[in-house]
Amino acid sequence: GQRDEEEEHHSLETFTFYLSEPLSKERVEAFSDGVYAIVATLLILDICEDNVPDPREVEEKFHGSLLEALSEYGPNYLAYFGSFVTIGLLWFVHHSLFLYVTKATRLMGLLNILSLAFIGGLPLAYQLTSEFAEKSHNEIEAIQVSCVITFFASIFQFAIWTTALLSERETLHPFARYGGKEHAFMFAKLALYPCVSLGAFFLTCLLSEFSTAIFHVMQIVIPFAFLALRIFVRISLRVIKTVMSLSKRKVVLLEEEEACLSPTETPS
Repeated sequence: GQRDEEEEHHSLETFTFYLSEPLSKERVEAFSDGVYAIVATLLILDICEDNVPDPREVEEKFHGSLLEALSEYGPNYLAYFGSFVTIGLLWFVHHSLFLYVTKATRLMGLLNILSLAFIGGLPLAYQLTSEFAEKSHNEIEAIQVSCVITFFASIFQFAIWTTALLSERETLHPFARYGGKEHAFMFAKLALYPCVSLGAFFLTCLLSEFSTAIFHVMQIVIPFAFLALRIFVRISLRVIKTVMSLSKRKVVLLEEEEACLSPTETPS
């Protein structure tokens, strides 16, 4: 009996403290895809339930013009598409991240669950931002809550990547390790949402009158930023490589000049 208690204590200790132990990558991806799908579905259900005009209202108030009736809910649709694009891009980043991860660990699974917890709060962010058309007194607070939700959902994805880099030989594909092009691109991709959402949060604190415009600009700019990111990273890496090659060539020329000098001519 004493031996069984010792083995049970050891197994619990292992489960609690050894966060570097492997975890099924397939189950982590399946669970994450299920959460993303449910959150996207909740967004669609919200907009279908509250932002579809009644046929009688269309006939009486808008003289049968469905387009005019839908235009009244324009800000709500803008908030919906902004939230849906945010979910889609975060899923895309998550997919790219686990495409490079060859083996997941318990710590990475824990960070992934924390990221998904904030992903699940995006329908709340949509409900808050869809009230912008009503000029709510809590408009700035609603924008800041949405920025905070987006920031934590993305920063935990960045933490997964950082955790994978700490044991890259075991957890990452070779071409995604330190120093490679894909590593630089992945770093920039994962840092985009945390930086932009944090910047939008502080801008709304400083420029409260333009908080709605800042938030919508953030939602519109980020998809184009993802498209331009790879080009920017490639140009930056090419510039760095050129500068390093020029400096290395200069050092080689200096060494050759010193080698050509006679021992008496070599400066002391």
